[in-house]
Amino acid sequence: MFDRVAGIPAHPLFIHAAVVLVPLLALVAVLYGVWPASRRHIRWPLVAFAILAPGSVFFAKESGESFSANKAFQSPQMRAAIESHEEYADTLFWVILGLAVVALVMAFMIPATRDGSARIKAPAAAHYAAAGLSVVLAVAAAFYVYKTGDSGAKMVWDGF
Repeated sequence: MFDRVAGIPAHPLFIHAAVVLVPLLALVAVLYGVWPASRRHIRWPLVAFAILAPGSVFFAKESGESFSANKAFQSPQMRAAIESHEEYADTLFWVILGLAVVALVMAFMIPATRDGSARIKAPAAAHYAAAGLSVVLAVAAAFYVYKTGDSGAKMVWDGF
């Protein structure tokens, strides 16, 4: 299922969605958490990115595993590079999944307007904790999407 799309390897196609959606989720989550005036405009994009970004990383990760089973990638040197790339991708998946959960919690816990009401009632400390956690996870997501992409690009340009 994750091997090919229209006869070409799926991994190079799926990674582009992850490369776009992960930074967008990170940016929108941080904005929602720290800039109250933006909330009424970005609440639903935050929810959409929180659903789409982990899905895109999952598809990229699974298609990469199918792609790496190719006979051309079985040399010990290439296997070591692929394993490093997979480790970054695995970490990215868990970080982006955590950020998505925090983003969804923020979308329904923190009011979208200054005078609006939240769907989940929580103390102010929980709002600050969610906003702070979103910043930390956004930075981690940005780091791991960079490291995953960088290690993959190095394999393409240096290893094949």
